[in-house]
Amino acid sequence: MRAHEAGTLHADLGSNGPSWLRTPGDVNALIPILWPKTVTRGQGGALTVGGVDVHQIKQDHGTPAYVFDEADFRDRCRNFRTAFGGADVYYAGKAFIATAIVKILVEEGLSLDVCTGGELAIAIRGGMPPERIGLHGNNKSVEELTQAVEHGIGRIIVDSFDEIDRLTQIAQKAQKRPAVMVRVTVGVEAHTHEFIATAHEDQKFGFSLSGGAAAAAVDKIEQDGVLDLRGLHSHIGSQIFDAAGFEVAARRLLKLHAEIAVKHGRELPELDLGGGFGIAYTTQDEPADPHQLAGDLLRIVKQECAALHLAVPHLSVEPGRAIVGPSMFTLYEVGTVKDVDGIRTYVSVDGGMSDNIRTALYDAAYSATVAGRASSEPPILARVVGKHCESGDIVVKDEFLPADVKAGDLLAVPGTGAYCRSMASNYNHVPRPPVVAVADGASRVIVRRETVDDLLRLDVG
Repeated sequence: MRAHEAGTLHADLGSNGPSWLRTPGDVNALIPILWPKTVTRGQGGALTVGGVDVHQIKQDHGTPAYVFDEADFRDRCRNFRTAFGGADVYYAGKAFIATAIVKILVEEGLSLDVCTGGELAIAIRGGMPPERIGLHGNNKSVEELTQAVEHGIGRIIVDSFDEIDRLTQIAQKAQKRPAVMVRVTVGVEAHTHEFIATAHEDQKFGFSLSGGAAAAAVDKIEQDGVLDLRGLHSHIGSQIFDAAGFEVAARRLLKLHAEIAVKHGRELPELDLGGGFGIAYTTQDEPADPHQLAGDLLRIVKQECAALHLAVPHLSVEPGRAIVGPSMFTLYEVGTVKDVDGIRTYVSVDGGMSDNIRTALYDAAYSATVAGRASSEPPILARVVGKHCESGDIVVKDEFLPADVKAGDLLAVPGTGAYCRSMASNYNHVPRPPVVAVADGASRVIVRRETVDDLLRLDVG
């Protein structure tokens, strides 16, 4: 049985590592599912991405650095767009957002989901048409809601009765009728870490279906007549590998959808099943192909609508991690290699939990490889750790690296496009790394490296 990456996969840890981790026959081999599509080993075994050698990236931009494969990202955008056909694909900006990312999304025909005023500002700056923007959040401020109404964004996903009241007052004052969706907690708990499973009842998001709050929210919006109710929304969690949870969620949503049609005399035109589609962080992960996911979800919705004698609403989904996660890796330089009494080899890099908090926060598993060269030495089980003053500052808990891994080596960790730069911090006053985009044999900075001067500028004494 495959353990889930965000759960208990390290329960059997010891000097031999977790049960799913196998000793590689070739420590230099790249497992394609873990890496951006343009990554290969070039001369001397150094990784190249987008036609650029990692040594060149190190020379031009330093380490640590998030390395973004633009061609891979575009390809994943296109795969989701074509897989879901007439449905709308809203890229979940919380995974990673930057002006350059928004520009690519616009070019590739995707829409954009944002969660805060800051993300909305980036969306507008990047040229995303407001009608293709959705705003999420469990505690949207008056300022954020006002900005959304003023920009005329395509939909606001309302999350509480307080928010409905706030938005109604803002809309009346502005003499506008913003489009909204009601976020429903459908009682489906995806098989994931409890902090990133979002559809069970005991959590902060949305209106409870079983308790009647979701139906009451619809009643309130319809009776007030100020907001334009477009449909229902759910999100069942993150890092999900199959459609089973979505099937249960869709059935429950569409049952409410049918009840609304009877009570209010109209069928809502839209339905959003959220995102949370998983990616491969290690060899234990088996993500579904977007076309498979789309086929399953569209089939489920069509079958349920037919059973309920409903027209099929316009569907939308919100992939974030599944698009950007595999398109980026983090490039580090090794500083210290330490064997601890034969128990474990610790490989320390020049970043850590400030650029990837997910291992410490979610017990997430990652992979790694020596990126600057090939090695003929046998593999040893190592733990990749950061430079921060925390024993939990771990980047990769268990990975086989060559026995001659040493200070000065470049090391790459794949699958860091989602929630690494977005959740990065300045812990220990370490400046955050840059995001370096590579394509067609050239690299460019799309988010610059922070400096100590940046940190001091905020410290007003």
